[in-house]
Amino acid sequence: MVNEEALVREIKKLPSSYQQEIVDFVGYLQSKSTREIPETMRLSESALAKDWDTPEEDEAWANL
Repeated sequence: MVNEEALVREIKKLPSSYQQEIVDFVGYLQSKSTREIPETMRLSESALAKDWDTPEEDEAWANL
């Protein structure tokens, strides 16, 4: 496990442009962990399943 102080020390050694990339990456990780499935995606799932969950579709995609 990484020690927080050691992590801060290592980050401080980096050029400021890399530090900004780290801030951006941390933001990405935070949004990724809290991201929810959009409501429209959940609502369309059953409608799309009627067309996509068929033997014909399975056969068409079998070679991928």
